[in-house]
Amino acid sequence: MSENNRPLNFIERIIEDDLATGKYTSIHTRFPPEPNGYLHIGHAKSIWLNFGLAQKYGGKCNLRFDDTNPVKEDEEYVESIQKDVQWLGYQWDGEIHYASDYFDQLYDWAIYLIKQGKAFVCDLNAEQMREYRGTLTEPGKESPFRTRSVEENMELFEKMRAGEFPDGTRTLRAKIDMASSNINMRDPVLYRIKHANHHQTGDKWCIYPSYDYTHGQSDAIEYITHSICTLEFEAHRPLYDWCIQNLPVPAEPHQYEFSRLNVNYTITSKRKLKQLVDENHVDGWNDPRMPTISGMRRRGYTPKAIRDFCEMAGVTKVEGVVDVSMLEYAIREDLNAISPRAMCVLHPLKVTLTNYPEDRTEIMTAPVHPQDEAMGTREMPFCREILIDQDDFREEANKQYKRLVLGKRVRLRNSYVIEAEEAIKDADGNIIEVRARVLEETLGNNPADGVKPKGVIHWVSARDNVDCEVRLYDRLFNDPAPDAGGKNFLDSLNPGSLEILSGCKGEIGLAQATLDDRYQFEREGYFVLDSRYSTPEKPVFNRVIGLKDTWEKAAS
Repeated sequence: MSENNRPLNFIERIIEDDLATGKYTSIHTRFPPEPNGYLHIGHAKSIWLNFGLAQKYGGKCNLRFDDTNPVKEDEEYVESIQKDVQWLGYQWDGEIHYASDYFDQLYDWAIYLIKQGKAFVCDLNAEQMREYRGTLTEPGKESPFRTRSVEENMELFEKMRAGEFPDGTRTLRAKIDMASSNINMRDPVLYRIKHANHHQTGDKWCIYPSYDYTHGQSDAIEYITHSICTLEFEAHRPLYDWCIQNLPVPAEPHQYEFSRLNVNYTITSKRKLKQLVDENHVDGWNDPRMPTISGMRRRGYTPKAIRDFCEMAGVTKVEGVVDVSMLEYAIREDLNAISPRAMCVLHPLKVTLTNYPEDRTEIMTAPVHPQDEAMGTREMPFCREILIDQDDFREEANKQYKRLVLGKRVRLRNSYVIEAEEAIKDADGNIIEVRARVLEETLGNNPADGVKPKGVIHWVSARDNVDCEVRLYDRLFNDPAPDAGGKNFLDSLNPGSLEILSGCKGEIGLAQATLDDRYQFEREGYFVLDSRYSTPEKPVFNRVIGLKDTWEKAAS
């Protein structure tokens, strides 16, 4: 977390008080993702908070995979999560941890609860268990199997582990209070039967602990001091505490909850994100339109911009929705400061400079960054034939049009002033070439006759350029709340979220671009090479973000 003059958030105040009173001499946090999908922008906030707090207060942060559901988990997700954490600028303490590392201990503690008369094997199926659980206004009913003896529970639990029962036929449940106002305390499930291969433990287990049972005990085993979760786990905290209090754990961590990061025009349900991938609505988990960290990385977002966004969003206990324009502001601010400038013509139109010698080539010099002289200069060849954008020429236009018009003048960025003389058209009446003349002595100067150019446009040499493809990405959804109120989020997919432009022409220096380079294409936005489709022979540039918030302009 960055050091600045902002007020402490409530978790920082708790930590500083715990350190000041000597409750802890150092803090230990953890980031516990379930490896059942790729991490998204909401996880980025949790990563920033847990790892950032450890950094700020000289503590430690573990990366622990909550791998208690082998049916939905995959090693691909494990690897992607590690990559995402490190890309965001963080490193976990020591070795990677897995909840499955503790399966033997958790099993032993389950037996401890059975022997203490605090857990029982239940034969109710899932539907019956829902019926017995009750509602928010009505208490639940005790399972008819709740009164089994310790000996019978031990025998059945051991048979569960031995694989003698089919999936879903029995569970191990804690014996707490079916009349509790908190439904999570109504004899919750601690173990369920799943005959499934586990990506870490193979076929060793056919029973798997629940998240609620695993979470607190894993924290205790790792001596976590501040177990930080999002607010949906607040109602689970009494169960977290019950398990800690009723088991011989080596430490007593405490759970704290903060509001999750909800962003408009975005969905963060892993199930729905997976549906987008599986049904080919997007180009995989790392599609640049996806709110996944890997998607944002491929799009060209920077780790700093994402961390800055998390800080701007703040840490509170109040649920709300953050405007995605805040994230877009953060990326524009960062890219504006660090991005080399370049010119790229997305819709090329040839301009022939009739009074410029055919055999002449000049080298134009321009700053790499107009506000950072230390980044140096770049060179661009200039010749008789250049390319400008089709939108930068009109045969006729009103005074508000500040580009090239027949009989009018415009300055080429970092080059001469030119004046359009003739438009050449094909048989269908489409403009295929503009003929213009160069005004000599206008490099760095206005024309001697005092008639100033109306504007400045970008260009590239028609002879020396980089042929490239440009992908214009926009928001994936055109509804600010695509899955709210029971809506089908697929109905809100933005049909204009991707436009692919071939035959674009970039200035010659773009031939040296790497995957780590982000450029501001002057007057067009910020761009980065696509990590999937770009090749040295044919670079493909993704638009990270436009120069301005066009959505806000359209809405107003």
